[in-house]
Amino acid sequence: MTTHPHPVDHELIQAAAQVARTRCRGDNHTMAAAGRARDGQIVTAVNAYHFTGGPCAELVLIGAAAAQGTYELDTIVAVGDRDRGVVPPCGRCRQVLLDYFPSLKVIVGAGDRLRTVSVTDLLPESYVWADHQLDAEQTTPTPRSTS
Repeated sequence: MTTHPHPVDHELIQAAAQVARTRCRGDNHTMAAAGRARDGQIVTAVNAYHFTGGPCAELVLIGAAAAQGTYELDTIVAVGDRDRGVVPPCGRCRQVLLDYFPSLKVIVGAGDRLRTVSVTDLLPESYVWADHQLDAEQTTPTPRSTS
């Protein structure tokens, strides 16, 4: 676990909550996410619910950020519609966030228990996809002897 607490970015929570209040309507869009880029820019997104497992707001945020030229996120938060407040990322999102942004901070908790933690704290001792990719690039198959 991280020993040094990170400050809670209340402006980021407010940005996600505003999107949840104004853009999440009906069953197709029930979660909003906001991410702060390393340059301070805030990017927002909503989920795209679908019975086949449509993407969560955090995953849509990654694509929205890239479409805006933002490839380095510092902090992310998800907020539920109907004033549900901050909602922690699901397991799939935790893995994807770790793979894309290993130093990302995530806001979790509720009320006076809001806190900012490292994504690695949410997925300890995890498999990191990028590590596998590096191994694949550095490994060259050894030719087999035919004798």
